[in-house]
Amino acid sequence: MSTVILAGSGRIPGWVADLDSFRRWARSDEFPDSGWFSYLAGEVWADPSMETAGHNQARWKISFTVGGLIEAQGLGRFFLDRMRLVNVDADLSTEPDAMFISNKTLDAGGARLEHVEATLEVVGSPDMVLEVVSPSSGQKDTVFLRELYWKARIREYWLVDPRGLELHFDILRHADKGYALTRRYQGWLKSTVFGKSFRLTQRNDARGDRVFTLEVR
Repeated sequence: MSTVILAGSGRIPGWVADLDSFRRWARSDEFPDSGWFSYLAGEVWADPSMETAGHNQARWKISFTVGGLIEAQGLGRFFLDRMRLVNVDADLSTEPDAMFISNKTLDAGGARLEHVEATLEVVGSPDMVLEVVSPSSGQKDTVFLRELYWKARIREYWLVDPRGLELHFDILRHADKGYALTRRYQGWLKSTVFGKSFRLTQRNDARGDRVFTLEVR
């Protein structure tokens, strides 16, 4: 394809034509320092928009709580955004808002860090990925990534939508024909990956800013 120039976000070289070439570009000095770029089953997706406060705070609170649980119990490795996930079978390279790889999955080779601490990519199938929907990522997160994460055999897809007044939080479980919604009980969702239930809530503080809380039991 021809080189695509993105205002304020660099350019996508014309030689980026498949997953392998996208990965080479993502590891090169030509890769933009800002914005989000994904390769989703034959298409390059570019999002140069800034992160909203709601997206940032929801992602931070979930990552803080889940990351603390993982560390306290020594469950595996937890990665925040800017770490790239690659799955060859799903023809996928993207940067989830967070992802978790259990010790069991690491030991079995289901997901790996190609260059250990110096790696830029997690390759394979993590146990859980998180996406927080932003104003510009609705279709990508709820349609395209939902299908590709399932094809990548990721056991749980945590999907949070803080847009608007009502907060939406779902844990999607890998099933035979796609992801299935976890049944909600009084706002609680059971995670088979962590063996615990989670409830995400929001409130306004004294300044009127939204504050998110992820409860665990």
